[in-house]
Amino acid sequence: MNTLDDLFITLKSKNESAFMPFVTLGDPNEEITIKIITTLIENGADIIELGIPFSDPMADGPTIQKSYQRSLNAGMNTDKAFELVKKIREFSKIPLIFLTYYNIVLQYPLEEFFKMCKKHQVQGIVIPDLPIEEAEFALQESKKNDVHIIFLIAPNTSEKRISRILEKAGGFLYFVTLFGTTGTRKEINKLTIEHLLKFTAISNLPVLPGFGISTPSHVQELINAGADGVIVGSAVINIIEENIKDIGKMLELLGNFVRSMKKNTIKRGI
Repeated sequence: MNTLDDLFITLKSKNESAFMPFVTLGDPNEEITIKIITTLIENGADIIELGIPFSDPMADGPTIQKSYQRSLNAGMNTDKAFELVKKIREFSKIPLIFLTYYNIVLQYPLEEFFKMCKKHQVQGIVIPDLPIEEAEFALQESKKNDVHIIFLIAPNTSEKRISRILEKAGGFLYFVTLFGTTGTRKEINKLTIEHLLKFTAISNLPVLPGFGISTPSHVQELINAGADGVIVGSAVINIIEENIKDIGKMLELLGNFVRSMKKNTIKRGI
């Protein structure tokens, strides 16, 4: 069994949900990326989502786009991404999820990409521009290597389409709670909660909302409504960007942020 699946079983037995922060590999450089990831793990992250930067990230808002640009400017590429994962594996077995775009995977090429994921114990990958209708070859290679392809669902995703995704997908469903691109917001929309309740009722996989989650109260509200975890990207990247000239302060603020978010992943019900 993929260790990501084991994690969700363990968390459920403790009445907890997963906290999954996102970082861009190589932002602002490789050495600091390792320090950032170490800090996230030490302060309670359950899964780490690792962005392999792409020059045209259509699903990402300005915060993550700038993060990708800093990483690319520092020389990050797919080979270096795998090297960083290798370094992470020297000190942690935490489940790791890549986020990148399909062109990156195809150019590697695809078969080799999934073999490398298996070799370096990457448990899954989110590919925002890969629809389920075009995913057969990627799914075939991912399953050979015990790597989950994690698909996105949105508030307007039909039950029929979700059923089709559930037949093929693994790991969890990534619930995009906002239309448009990633970013932060002030509060959780009531419709988001309604959609979350609907999706968790029909899904045999964990459902993790992402996009716009930035405060402990957001986490608690979503967990209480049945989310199996939360994905937090822009809020983490904002801390990195705002403190890029003071790494000590950056790591301290990241640690405080992760602890405050993870503390609210205990399920209490609505």
